[in-house]
Amino acid sequence: MTAIVISEPGPPEVLRPVQRPVPELKAGEVLIRVAAAGVNRPDILQRKGLYPPPPGVVADIPGLEVAGEVVQLGAGVTEPPVGATVCALVAGGGYAQYVAAPAVQCLPVPAPLTIEEAAVLPETFFTVWLNVFERARLEKGETLLVHGGSSGIGTTAILLGTAFGARVLVTAGTAQKCAACRALGAQLAINYKEEDFVAATLGATDGKGADVILDMVGGDYVARNIAAAATEGRIAIIATQGGVRADIDLRPMMVKRLTLTASTLRPQSIENKARIAAALRRSVWPLFASHGLKPVIHARLPLAEAAAAHQLMESGAHIGKIVLRA
Repeated sequence: MTAIVISEPGPPEVLRPVQRPVPELKAGEVLIRVAAAGVNRPDILQRKGLYPPPPGVVADIPGLEVAGEVVQLGAGVTEPPVGATVCALVAGGGYAQYVAAPAVQCLPVPAPLTIEEAAVLPETFFTVWLNVFERARLEKGETLLVHGGSSGIGTTAILLGTAFGARVLVTAGTAQKCAACRALGAQLAINYKEEDFVAATLGATDGKGADVILDMVGGDYVARNIAAAATEGRIAIIATQGGVRADIDLRPMMVKRLTLTASTLRPQSIENKARIAAALRRSVWPLFASHGLKPVIHARLPLAEAAAAHQLMESGAHIGKIVLRA
């Protein structure tokens, strides 16, 4: 099969197509003939040598989400069957014509979506469901503040927050990105280059603040999130694009009775990912038909142009997801 490998840590040009054996299945896995694979920021970090895959996962082929046809079953697997069209969360290896995936991390392609649209669901939908709805316990009628509203995670959080009856506020870096977020359902889009998001959030909530904040920045945003949070608010950190260290005053956290939570998805156990997959299938997958949910895809590129896909993501010009056609 053709696979895109990281020849050495470095810039996008280190991504190169090579020929590799088709993966051999372990018990509990299925082999997927990949039709499309999503591109995510952890792929960028892995390419740079900053985000190694968990033990036992192919080390030099990036890719955390795919969609395609199941062509072989590992020992003990009966579902999904051979011939099923699925999307799947994987811990690596998605930039290839075939990938092995735990059967419990596969989900059916939602009927209204194309296979390319399904390919960009798993990484962001698993992440948003886990952090916004499970860990931060977003409820109907609450206010959700999403940093990076035009990113793949951000657009997913807008779609799901709105679908579940929350009021969604976002930050984004250009007028075009702010407009795109509003078109998706965000009630307020704050250009963080021109406005203080803390003041804007407090102003939009009559001084109350946001009940839930989804943060992929970290660094000095943590203290500002505390200032922007409502009493009993929950702050969920999922990335540290602004830095891994934060200097915060614990007193307002105590006065507001805040919860600060953080997680990463990739190192979690197959059992926990299976639980998230089941929750998505039960609570979110029906919304694609009933609420017209549709992921935002900025660009579709051939698998061989993975380097160009990474260049696009690193430029920050994209709105939504980038997909590779296998």
